[in-house]
Amino acid sequence: MKRRLNLSVWLGFLVVLAAAFTYVPVFSRFPATRDFPWANLLMFGAGLALIALGLRRAFREPELYRGKVAGSIVMGLGVALLAFFCFGLFYLGRQLPASSGAPRVGQKAPDFTLPDKDGSPVTLSKLLDVGASGADRVNGVLLVFYRGFW
Repeated sequence: MKRRLNLSVWLGFLVVLAAAFTYVPVFSRFPATRDFPWANLLMFGAGLALIALGLRRAFREPELYRGKVAGSIVMGLGVALLAFFCFGLFYLGRQLPASSGAPRVGQKAPDFTLPDKDGSPVTLSKLLDVGASGADRVNGVLLVFYRGFW
């Protein structure tokens, strides 16, 4: 009797590879998956569960399914990829140094000039001076940075 190919091992490994390599190009674009990579962790869990199912088949029914050695190697690689992903994202990603030149919370921003939506230059100090006397006095300015056409 010919033994069958253990597809769950290989499908699980493809899911693990997808989980490892889709965070930066796909999931880091959206705030819901960038702040905490729950989608990638779910993909890792599903992939490792598929590999475990294939390993269980290979060891329980070796006369029907192949993959004892390859499945064990693939499971080790999947766990190593998960560990590397978690180490890179949760540990190394938090080791970035603080910016020494950035203003702190509550500190006044330096004066600057930027173009507005129509391309006209706008200076921070002129915005704060608009109505410097009377009830129209401006207490602050809200700056919104968005990715536009660069």
